[in-house]
Amino acid sequence: MPKLILCEFNMDTNCVEMVYSDGKTISIDTIAVENEYAEDMYQRSELDWLIYNDPFAYAELVLTEDISDYLRTVTEYRRLD
Repeated sequence: MPKLILCEFNMDTNCVEMVYSDGKTISIDTIAVENEYAEDMYQRSELDWLIYNDPFAYAELVLTEDISDYLRTVTEYRRLD
């Protein structure tokens, strides 16, 4: 199994890019993921935090399709009264 060499967010393409030791790359379009899974600004904010601070965890969530469960458990809603 190839080893993951690099996982980072590319601001020019808005993609999280992963490079493996065998030369294969995976590019995740973050805007498409947000449009599919994030229902409000709070969930988009959670995804944005992951993209900038932990792109590997973000990629892992997307590839394992656990992103909906993640958003349900970590998103906090605060009313603006």
